[in-house]
Amino acid sequence: MKKPVLLVMAAGMGSRYGGMKQIDPVGPNGEIIIDYSLYDAYRAGFRTVIFVIKHEIEEAFHAAIGERISKIMDVKYAFQQLDVLPEGFAVPENREKPWGTCHAVLSAKDLIDGPFAVINADDYYGPEAFRVMYDYLSSHQDGEIYDYCMVSYLLKNTVSENGSVARGVCVANPDGTLQSVTERTRIEKREDKISYSEDNGNTWVDIDGNTPVSMNLWGFNKSFVREAEERFAGWLRENLPKNPLKCEYFLPLVVSELIEEKKAKVTILHSTDKWYGVTYREDKPTVVAAIKNKIEEGIYPADLWEEEK
Repeated sequence: MKKPVLLVMAAGMGSRYGGMKQIDPVGPNGEIIIDYSLYDAYRAGFRTVIFVIKHEIEEAFHAAIGERISKIMDVKYAFQQLDVLPEGFAVPENREKPWGTCHAVLSAKDLIDGPFAVINADDYYGPEAFRVMYDYLSSHQDGEIYDYCMVSYLLKNTVSENGSVARGVCVANPDGTLQSVTERTRIEKREDKISYSEDNGNTWVDIDGNTPVSMNLWGFNKSFVREAEERFAGWLRENLPKNPLKCEYFLPLVVSELIEEKKAKVTILHSTDKWYGVTYREDKPTVVAAIKNKIEEGIYPADLWEEEK
């Protein structure tokens, strides 16, 4: 059985954040968020990482993270570019937004030949998430139906104090597998409640803070790449006419379709760790303080990579 590899989605340039947040330091020695994820992933057993980036940030990304990580892990790069589309499709005029998380995974299809975990570059997931993910991917293979997994977090542990966030809202079956996941692209803290809007804030629906949500920490086998690729052209045909500049091909969409078609089961793994992320520039001090606390608690060494060199 092939060893699981880690795929890091880092092509987004941080439009809401107003800068390239993937390489903005949060640790005492210039460490960035992904350093801590990679450290946790390495301790869990991952030895190969695939970074999905844009060509435009390649040099900066190499300097900020790639060269350092390549000393302890096998580092590979894939490039998420707007014009990589199925035959017969072209980039709509004035489109700048990437095609979404599922397209990011497809960008790395030539590098994936076994089980893999997917994470966002700008999210802090915590050590527990990588342990349970690596253990699952190391001990499960596709049978008659695809055998995938995800790590869920409590919604209240994942919202920002500084604006809206996008989350995959999960519904679980009694057996602990995923029934459905729905991408809510605008979830906000509003007074003492958490709510989401689907009409640019005109109306709001309250949502329980204990609702499990996906933070894009998925575990797949190679079968997922094949399914996502086969569905991409149909998705483009359906969505380009409706929203040519902003429609996105999200991972939860394909996951939900595979569950509905009874082609896949997705086991929900749990993390009690608090998620941290820098969606907005104002989020950064909270993340810096959290990392400082974790170093003081002994979860991380002050010089993250010193002992691994």
